[in-house]
Amino acid sequence: MLEARKEPVKERNEDVLLEVRDLKKHFPIEKGFLRTVHGHVRAVDGVSFQIREGETFGLVGESGSGKTTLGRCIVRAINPTEGQIIFRLPDGEEVDIAEMGKKELRQVRRHFHMIFQDPYSSLDPRMTVLDIIAEPIRNNKLLADKRQIQDRVRELMDRVGLDIRHLNRYPHAFSGGQRQRIGIARSLAPSPRLIVCDEAVSALDVSIQAQILNLLEDLQEEFDLTFLFIAHDLSVVEHISDRVGVMYVGQLVEMADTEALFADPKHPYTEALLSAVPTTDPEIKMDRIILPGEVANPADPPSGCYFHPRCRYAQDICREQEPAWTEVGRDHFAACHFADELDLRGVE
Repeated sequence: MLEARKEPVKERNEDVLLEVRDLKKHFPIEKGFLRTVHGHVRAVDGVSFQIREGETFGLVGESGSGKTTLGRCIVRAINPTEGQIIFRLPDGEEVDIAEMGKKELRQVRRHFHMIFQDPYSSLDPRMTVLDIIAEPIRNNKLLADKRQIQDRVRELMDRVGLDIRHLNRYPHAFSGGQRQRIGIARSLAPSPRLIVCDEAVSALDVSIQAQILNLLEDLQEEFDLTFLFIAHDLSVVEHISDRVGVMYVGQLVEMADTEALFADPKHPYTEALLSAVPTTDPEIKMDRIILPGEVANPADPPSGCYFHPRCRYAQDICREQEPAWTEVGRDHFAACHFADELDLRGVE
């Protein structure tokens, strides 16, 4: 068994709001009448990174790469198998979200929230907009007076661009973009520090996507928010993110500032993803890299580098030895045996 890969950031900075250390989430594979365990799906398999206060950290990868599972572990919607999730509270105290019990978690949950992918299924159809947005306020006992709660909900609705006259309407009366605004208002209600956006715009029309992205950027500046932005659309990630991490089969394979990663990728998987980013310049001809085969099975990943069966640069060492997570440039990390040697194509 190879040793766990090194954490990508060697020193802990005072402005770090969230630090994920060697996080794992393995789902058991059960078979038979007795539901005996015959293996595990390694949905998240040893991920480490930091998010600084006030920044947007983008997380990209194909479907099945473990992005959503990672996000749900961070907010403890599901329990991680191993690892640490260190979160800094407003008073400076650092807590490990991963090891908290229900009672402790309830006390700190107001400081982080999640915006879900599907604006249609993430809202309770039996609740009015008032009740949906007010729910985190009531659950965290932030306000007790009914009038104060209503005033807070009206303030949030106005801030996200919703008509306060529709306070008592139900979700079915709203469009997809409006429902996502309701979800955003609900996330803002307890005044969190960190918001995990799980494919928050992927279910929306392109024109509505732009509106929601601009809204998120305005809210970030106004409320001093920190975002973990999970997406598969790299053009969206490029627009909103300060730094980007690329996931493949439960592992980070590259991480860098957005500009550096898009201009000078160091991992072949990142190069392939970037080749599919559309351009508005008619003079630039797209030369997309088509990866052979399918995404590796997280229940039975290949030996060595998980990406080697699909990599056009793979050599014998890639099939035999897992690449180390190394710094290949300033704050630019990659897990590739030939990261320093390959001349990969970025986005022009």
